[in-house]
Amino acid sequence: MRPDVVVPRTMDEVLSALPADLTSVERVGTQNDDGDPVSITGVTIDSRQVVPGDLYIAVPGTGRHGADFTGQAIAAGAAAVLTDDAGVAAAESALAGHDVPLYRAAPVRDYVGPLAAVVFDSQPVSGRPTLFGVTGTNGKTTTTYFLNALESALGRSTGLIGTIEIRAGGTVIPSILTTPESPQVHGLLALMRERGIDAAAMEVSSHAIEYRRVDGVHFDVAGFTNLTQDHLDLHGSMEEYFAAKAALFRPERTRRAVLLIDDQWGRRIADETVVETTTVSATGEVKADWTVSQIQRTGLGHTFTLLGPQGAQLRLRCGLPGSFNIANAALAAVMVLASGVEASDLQRALDEHDPFTTQVPGRMQLIGERPAAIVDFAHNPDALALTLDSVRVADADSRVLVVFGATGQRDVSKRPIMGATAARRADIVIVTDDDPHDEDEAVIRAGVLEGAHAARSSENLTCEILEVFPRAEAIDRAVSLAQPEDVVLVAGRGHEVWQEVKGVNLPLDDRVELAAALTRHGFSVLSGNRIES
Repeated sequence: MRPDVVVPRTMDEVLSALPADLTSVERVGTQNDDGDPVSITGVTIDSRQVVPGDLYIAVPGTGRHGADFTGQAIAAGAAAVLTDDAGVAAAESALAGHDVPLYRAAPVRDYVGPLAAVVFDSQPVSGRPTLFGVTGTNGKTTTTYFLNALESALGRSTGLIGTIEIRAGGTVIPSILTTPESPQVHGLLALMRERGIDAAAMEVSSHAIEYRRVDGVHFDVAGFTNLTQDHLDLHGSMEEYFAAKAALFRPERTRRAVLLIDDQWGRRIADETVVETTTVSATGEVKADWTVSQIQRTGLGHTFTLLGPQGAQLRLRCGLPGSFNIANAALAAVMVLASGVEASDLQRALDEHDPFTTQVPGRMQLIGERPAAIVDFAHNPDALALTLDSVRVADADSRVLVVFGATGQRDVSKRPIMGATAARRADIVIVTDDDPHDEDEAVIRAGVLEGAHAARSSENLTCEILEVFPRAEAIDRAVSLAQPEDVVLVAGRGHEVWQEVKGVNLPLDDRVELAAALTRHGFSVLSGNRIES
């Protein structure tokens, strides 16, 4: 996740290039007293990722301080070490006898992103790709894939940084975090510049902002999808969650903002940000710069028109199911316009290449057609509601069967809400396990089932509610109960291929299990969806 070639800089040169407000770095200890300047060619906060020439930044962690791993960093070739007051003693001990300089800064986390930006030379002035950032609770992944596909349709080489994968042109790197740590982000941007990438799209999670993973990154255009209940185990409240998302739309982080304003949170960002802003409404219920209109169902997807300033119009098609994908496509199109692309060029690309029918792994991914068998990442109440509503068809003989669970060691309050959401919208609700982590699976399922049963009882619903586990068996049960005209939705995990149970990663891919169940029960699987585990 770094370029092949980095111009070496001395620590003095690196420190002198930092922003003016970052001035508290000081040299400590007695290492490298002969005065020979060391050359820095990389930055990392992970001692396991150190390569010769790196500046190792030892930051405090949840369990251990990074300074405790200074010895490993030095053995791997670290050229210099930066830490805080709490880490100095451990770092000095590890550096005894080594000709490696030690620096101190407080708070050291403030320096990680800016230092990586300087060392990897990843700033906009250095010719890096046009950079799009997308934040929000739902739709980040799909919108970045749409951006990637639209930029490709415009004839540009593209990069992608997100939940599913990282791409630098033809190079694909499996992704672990929605947004990598800031040294990796800056290294990736430099790698993309080195490979001639024209445009890159990045998912920006609230964790990324909270944990400083995009420090030192400046986006050309930042987009906002929506905000719904999620990640309250980290943020504590919706206000704190909103504050983390809204932080992306400050002048030090982006030049322009494109905001979906169909919820109150998007409207608040539009009111509060001082950066140049373009607003988008997918519902037409609020006044916006660009508004979706003339929506027509075509197969599983939709065609629609975007109406803009001075009578501007764009005709779009989105082949992915779900009205929320209309919103994602509209957001991507306006973000590309905000980056400087002419509307006529954009329309030509839309007409000639159909970019919004691109397959997004695990996002409304169609595995079979009779029954319609779909895998989606919907893992919170609002996403589950939108997804269930989008797969319901007008045919009175068609039923919706949903398989889902809730993640362990996360926001407990959303479990019964998800159960109630499924009971209101599906004909057969099968509650199973998601990623329990270290929590008791039965306790998690009970929380979801409580909400489902309560809604069915109090609202006189007619849905059938089942508890089936393990997850592969639940998927098989859903297919066994389905008729050709039905819809089977497997929700919550999307593209994920491992299920974490008590610290052990067990192979589990919903797409593989759903395809296998369809075959086992005599149904066909769509070409291209015979996924191997």
